[in-house]
Amino acid sequence: MGSKFITHLRVSTKDQGKSGLGLAAQQTAIDQFLAGRCATVLGSYVEVESGKNDNRPQLTQAIAHCRRTGATLLVAKLDRLSRSLLLIAKMLDEMAKGEFDFVCADNPHATRFTLGILAAVAQHGSE
Repeated sequence: MGSKFITHLRVSTKDQGKSGLGLAAQQTAIDQFLAGRCATVLGSYVEVESGKNDNRPQLTQAIAHCRRTGATLLVAKLDRLSRSLLLIAKMLDEMAKGEFDFVCADNPHATRFTLGILAAVAQHGSE
């Protein structure tokens, strides 16, 4: 059957959401990641929300969808997932426990350790 994915795209402002430019670039990165893979996208979630905000309804739904289906959450870049070190650390902990998995299209071979460092950099970049 191949790999199963749930995609999640995020922009920070309503103007970015309306223009589609940020979303289009993320979708292109996801499409390039999926190209040539035996993969199925079971769902896609899009939100317009600050990456600093941990209360993210679309992300929560996407993760729940991953847990229900055994799919992997796929994002274009880690900073599009979140700019909150705390949220990403929580997700990495859940990943370590086998609750669900996520991958970043721009860095698909990153380990949990690497993702933790990149999460700290993403949060620092938003301060």
